[in-house]
Amino acid sequence: MKNLKPETHRVRAGRRVDVTNLPTRYDGPITKEQGQAAFARLSAELVGLQETLYAEGKRSLLVVLQAMDAAGKDSTVRHVFGPINPAGCRVTSFKAPSKEELAHDYLWRVHDHAPARGHVAVFNRSHYEELLIARVRGFASKNVWKRRYEHINAFEKTLTDEGTAVIKFMIHISKDYQKERLQRRLDRPDKHWKFNPEDLAERARWNDYMQAFSDVVSKCSPDHAPWYVIPSERRWYRNLAITKVLVDRLKQMDPQMPAPTFDPTTIVID
Repeated sequence: MKNLKPETHRVRAGRRVDVTNLPTRYDGPITKEQGQAAFARLSAELVGLQETLYAEGKRSLLVVLQAMDAAGKDSTVRHVFGPINPAGCRVTSFKAPSKEELAHDYLWRVHDHAPARGHVAVFNRSHYEELLIARVRGFASKNVWKRRYEHINAFEKTLTDEGTAVIKFMIHISKDYQKERLQRRLDRPDKHWKFNPEDLAERARWNDYMQAFSDVVSKCSPDHAPWYVIPSERRWYRNLAITKVLVDRLKQMDPQMPAPTFDPTTIVID
């Protein structure tokens, strides 16, 4: 689709970005019906590319999802990655670190979930919590978290040097939209389980989080591991844009089916 240009949401290396100046709602020329049809085609293409990546077994893909509460990370995982063969795709949701994890360096628990060759790994929250909640809530001092931009850039460079492509998405919404989604959780009994009163304390720190996100995407978006700030208040567009980015990246990787180790023409099955 010619009008679909998700690269416009990419944060270019060295560029200073204020996420509050970036759109949270897509209002372009693509209609919802056109977008859903395009998503169906791209989703099928993504499934095929992932299968080839898995069969090739030489490289991997890490996808990072970060967002404010109620932005739709779980929904993104379900719609974008749901069709993929689970044998080659693992989703990890990072919660508050355990006692054992706190006894190690902060990247220890993350590295263990990096994708094996041939696999896709999806981080629902990630190592970037160390530059978001740890900063905003004061769990780490400024002297500590400021060093972590360099640490994380080096960590992701190690992954890419070893054959793992890294793509990161900020699922971007406004504070008003978050209010609507949180209220929906309160209004619907079947959504009460998703509501956490502590989310309101995080919401009160919205401006601090926007500053932290702005620093993250500005300082940690090298060409080999870019950030995309996706306007996500129209979820059909969020799914479409993210899937398009993934398909394009896998096409650049150009995975190949391995050649057979035998001559198929000589095989006779009785």
